[in-house]
Amino acid sequence: MLEVLYEDNHIIAVNKKSSDIVQGDKTGDKPLFEYVKDYIKKKYNKPGEVFLGVVHRLDRPVSGVILFARTSKALTRLNEMFREKKVQKTYWAIVKNKPQNTKETLVHYLLKNQAKNKSQAFNKEGNHALRSELSYEIIHSLENYHLLEVSPKTGRHHQIRVQLAKIGCPIKGDIKYGFDRTNKDKSIHLHARKINFVHPVKKKPISITAPTPNDVVWKSCETIEDRHLL
Repeated sequence: MLEVLYEDNHIIAVNKKSSDIVQGDKTGDKPLFEYVKDYIKKKYNKPGEVFLGVVHRLDRPVSGVILFARTSKALTRLNEMFREKKVQKTYWAIVKNKPQNTKETLVHYLLKNQAKNKSQAFNKEGNHALRSELSYEIIHSLENYHLLEVSPKTGRHHQIRVQLAKIGCPIKGDIKYGFDRTNKDKSIHLHARKINFVHPVKKKPISITAPTPNDVVWKSCETIEDRHLL
């Protein structure tokens, strides 16, 4: 069942499940992109092909808000806004190891291994590694886990996952970057919580928040976190 968070004539935002792929890949699984097109076609009784533009992506095991363009005008402008870093994305990450600092800005240099679909973080630049920056803050602690609010300043491959792992705080379920076991549903506890931007056509501020997955650990954080946001 598709969870639509926002829609108008130009854009649509949905809450991606951790099992969804945004666009088609070698698995052959039906991508979220196609489910959204089906939803639009059915809801608005549209004949022929439905236009839908992909403007950003989330890794398959990651959940949360993802935005699509419903018109070519919106697609062009959103692509430009993402390039110019005019779209603010906020993530939640659950980690087992508590970071040394309550809040911090991390800068590393990431090198992607295409064959392994994995990135490696270095403390110093060199060897074609790309500068990667994010800020995090611990906003809640449970008995065994800690909830971080993360704001990436760059958009590198697996950036949040690899940078948190680099400081000894791999994300819950993320065995690719050092967590000790997988989640049962193969998800990782990284959630695209919120996206803020100026509407590409209407020019009004838009803020879209995605509810967390139906999971005991997530839900025990959400109530606390909603109070934090007030």
